[in-house]
Amino acid sequence: MDLQKQTAPAATELRASDADRDRVADILRDALAEGRLTADEHAERVEGVLAAKTVGELDVFIRDLPAAHERPAPYLRVPSRPAPVAIPADPDENVVAVFSGAVRKGRWRAGRRIHAYALFGSVEIDLSEALFEYQQVVIRAIAVFGNVEVRVPENVSLRGTGGGVLGNFEVDTLDAEDPEAPVVHVDGWAVLGNIEGRPKRGKLVADILDRVQRKVDKSLRKHLDR
Repeated sequence: MDLQKQTAPAATELRASDADRDRVADILRDALAEGRLTADEHAERVEGVLAAKTVGELDVFIRDLPAAHERPAPYLRVPSRPAPVAIPADPDENVVAVFSGAVRKGRWRAGRRIHAYALFGSVEIDLSEALFEYQQVVIRAIAVFGNVEVRVPENVSLRGTGGGVLGNFEVDTLDAEDPEAPVVHVDGWAVLGNIEGRPKRGKLVADILDRVQRKVDKSLRKHLDR
């Protein structure tokens, strides 16, 4: 029996989402602020944006604006998982909780490898205020009838590899804008337990901010020396 061929709709025929409308509305707002559109033109186009049903209809309202033709910033690939020889086999630090709780938080130096074991207990590893001496940090977590929680700053990258046996393994994927930012890899297994890795909202690695500020200061000095 012949199957009917279905042609995928062109990109301009795709149904517009709320995010698509918000993107176009932001471009129009910036154009108004820059004086490229009058108040009446802006109001008329915004009204059309709200009524648009396809991506193609949205593009009509920004076709004559420079922002619509700007190329998106290149995707910065997060560094791949470090080679085994790059990370020591022995942990720099063990965090163990057996029928108890263990917490590692505050201003501390994160090593390249950290092992966390929760056996009928709870382990919390908070990197939100940690000093990152290495770009790649591997956290090996094992939770057996226990819980391991990893918290990281918002301006690092976060990756997870693992699973659960009648348990839960959940690590959020986080991509840092700075390609030199630390990358935290959470590996492990949860057996009748729980392993979580999440960003801590509002927390940023101060070292990265200092590095950015130094780059800005250096650029300013070069500009002033001219």
